[in-house]
Amino acid sequence: MESQIDLLAIFVTDIVGVAIITIILATRGWNLPARQKESRTLFLMLLATAANCMTDALIAYCDGRPGGIYHVMSMAGNTYTYLYNLIVGIGIIFLVVNHIDKKIVRFQMLFFAVLTIVELVLLAINFVYPVVFSVDENNVYSRGKFFYVFVLAALLLLIYGYVYYFVSKIKNPSLRYFPVFEFLLPILAGMTIQVMVYGISLIPISFVIAFAGIVIALQNECIYIDKLTGVYNRYELDKVLGSLKRKRHEKIAAMMLDLNGFKEINDKYSHEEGDQALIAFAGILVAIVRGRGTVIRFAGDEFVVLMRKVDEVDIEACRNQILHAVDDYNAGSGKPYKLSAAVGGTIFDYNGQNANEIVERIDRLMYKDKDEYYRNHPRHR
Repeated sequence: MESQIDLLAIFVTDIVGVAIITIILATRGWNLPARQKESRTLFLMLLATAANCMTDALIAYCDGRPGGIYHVMSMAGNTYTYLYNLIVGIGIIFLVVNHIDKKIVRFQMLFFAVLTIVELVLLAINFVYPVVFSVDENNVYSRGKFFYVFVLAALLLLIYGYVYYFVSKIKNPSLRYFPVFEFLLPILAGMTIQVMVYGISLIPISFVIAFAGIVIALQNECIYIDKLTGVYNRYELDKVLGSLKRKRHEKIAAMMLDLNGFKEINDKYSHEEGDQALIAFAGILVAIVRGRGTVIRFAGDEFVVLMRKVDEVDIEACRNQILHAVDDYNAGSGKPYKLSAAVGGTIFDYNGQNANEIVERIDRLMYKDKDEYYRNHPRHR
């Protein structure tokens, strides 16, 4: 059986893919200020994607060329491409989930683990008995009967990513900066065409296009990110509140939060320690709010939390969760000081509300809570 692969077309697309990844790496497009965990994940996936493009070109060259060395390279290379689709496919969903909620829950880890185990077992068996793919005596590649298990797994990951994103976007409008739909679409399109049309290779370049989209989206989002804490900055607040004029018949919960005794932390323990306190407090807010809304650093040690489609019970519950989380942090931080927050917030109707009035009102409510705190604590600011 002769090779049905269009070698020239594959070489061209893979070279373009490697060139795009090289530019992203060289310009440090993967580096996201205040989001080092996501930066490292993105960097590793970009390296794996460049390797996948080069491997794709290698196995295309080996296809249909007799000889033991070509057989070894073809088996190893094709195994890597299947592993790549698994690892980076999961990696992208991991990046999406972590970016939205800052946390991977047990169900998601179980979902990823099951897919990984099933595909690793099939690839291990494939070295002994060709169930996923085969490479014949002329080193011509053919799909095996369990090939579509990998296609189904990829579809499950894509569907999960889309559903998770759209559900989260309903709760948190700030996800407009992270357009999951647009950058998962090239992967879906490339996979569909490659499965239906044998002999072409679009999956590697589709991942490259997807990563280029991810990098552009995340770098654009960084304009609205506070570089110290990693939460949104004042630009985002102005943008969200400015959009209230276009909204009708919907409610928004807004809270202003301020660290009590923050000046004492700076004066007594250094400004660097003060920065660590801000980072810790921002992390607490993000962990509590997650996909329900947006955390914004308003100014200095003041933060704003915006949540949609909530009532008074929800906002009070969120306030209590934040205060309990601060207590838990203090119990285990080992710091010579204790974090404490003043919180003021209420529900607003979009219709007829002025953005400045919203900020002023929650600011007054926050200072009312702060005054209550200082009735029982010495004032250091």
